[in-house]
Amino acid sequence: MTAQTPTKNAAIADFGIDTTSRTPAQALRDYLDRVRGGELGSLPALLGLLLLVIVFTVASSTFLTLNNLANLLAQGAGTTIIAMGLVFVLLLGEIDLSAGTASGVTAAVMALHFVKNGNLLGGMGNTVFLVFVGLLVLAVAAALWVRIWAGAAMAAVAIVLLALGVPPDPWLEMLLAICVGTAIGCLTGVLISKVGIPSFVVTLALFLAWNGVVLQLIGNGGTLSISQSPVLFAVANGNLSVAGSWVLFVVAAGGYAAVVLSRHFGRVRKGLVALPTVLVGSKVAAVVVASAVATYLFTVNRSPNPDRITITGVPYVVPIILVLLVVGTFVLDRTRYGRHVYAVGGNTEAARRAGVNVPKIRMSVFVIASSVAAIGSIVYSSKVGSVDPNAGAGNVLLFAVGAAVIGGTSLFGGKGRVINAVIGGAVLATVQNGLGLLSVGPAVINIVTGLVLLLAASVDALSRRRAKATGH
Repeated sequence: MTAQTPTKNAAIADFGIDTTSRTPAQALRDYLDRVRGGELGSLPALLGLLLLVIVFTVASSTFLTLNNLANLLAQGAGTTIIAMGLVFVLLLGEIDLSAGTASGVTAAVMALHFVKNGNLLGGMGNTVFLVFVGLLVLAVAAALWVRIWAGAAMAAVAIVLLALGVPPDPWLEMLLAICVGTAIGCLTGVLISKVGIPSFVVTLALFLAWNGVVLQLIGNGGTLSISQSPVLFAVANGNLSVAGSWVLFVVAAGGYAAVVLSRHFGRVRKGLVALPTVLVGSKVAAVVVASAVATYLFTVNRSPNPDRITITGVPYVVPIILVLLVVGTFVLDRTRYGRHVYAVGGNTEAARRAGVNVPKIRMSVFVIASSVAAIGSIVYSSKVGSVDPNAGAGNVLLFAVGAAVIGGTSLFGGKGRVINAVIGGAVLATVQNGLGLLSVGPAVINIVTGLVLLLAASVDALSRRRAKATGH
């Protein structure tokens, strides 16, 4: 035993494993060194969000009211969800300009199925219906070709739902929307990964094509209302019960604390580098306390007319975003697939030489982006209660890409997390909501949003230059 100890210590030294513990002051200095070295992460977005909250709180007496905060969450949820899917695409240094209009197609199919009592053949017309089914079949074939089995299965489910003409049901209609989104991602991804067309060209073309499909399905000047469906309308406008809100707090905050603390103490037991326990505990305590305060506030009646109407509970969009955040973070941080995504985004050729199936990874991120965009379309359609020919067009995509980039996801690939989209989405939602309360026109809102995005892209470029110069 004694003879083996020097060998073990020598091996540790050779591989550069730091098993020494750090004090909170040392950990803080390390963090500041990383920031100075260009590893900013979401820090600029968080500081910007804090500044915006302070400014709008001072400028508007209604900004920090519970009712407005709940509306802010619902207003920005659709765009934020689309941005969460786009993070996967941006991690590869690619772009998906069609995510917005693709989400519009899924929303149109969902609403058309509801309005036409499940008869999509009658709603689309024979020719359009057959072409649509044909595209779904191509999507299945494309997914099987690249061996993305989940994509093939979801696209096949869409074919079955269309062929059977199932009666209107909100849960089936949401499933149909997500399956159609998956199929769109398969078609987009195969053109980029196998045919070799640049993503900018493919998605720009599909941006126009899917916009035409939405117009074809709904009709020029038409509107498909889904507000008559209590379930579809409640997705973005409903709230959990008070008891359900506290259950969500226990599950979410308790799960977060359990994961973070178990991971931390696991690293400590193995002698690996870890943050000081006091810092980790403080971080967990801060998140749990903030979550408890937010849950309590949302369980208070926030109705503008409290004597007539009672509005309590955490909005449904919160658990939806939390589930997507947890799943997306787990996939990127804790799975081999996630490591492959970062590897391809960091250095495609090196990843290929290491045995990563680069075409499959490239196609898969577009499948994920379109599938998640379909969930975003359900949320933003629910918020307004209808789907029109402009669904997913306009600024939807621009705000979604902007949310991911503002939150800290790099446009150059290889750097970013799903939480970046949530933080960036909160920044954009705050800008739009706050300026709207101040009765600022759309022109100024677009100008300010564009400047915020430009600033975020500039910070990204400068931080990468700084990181390269310092060797980080």
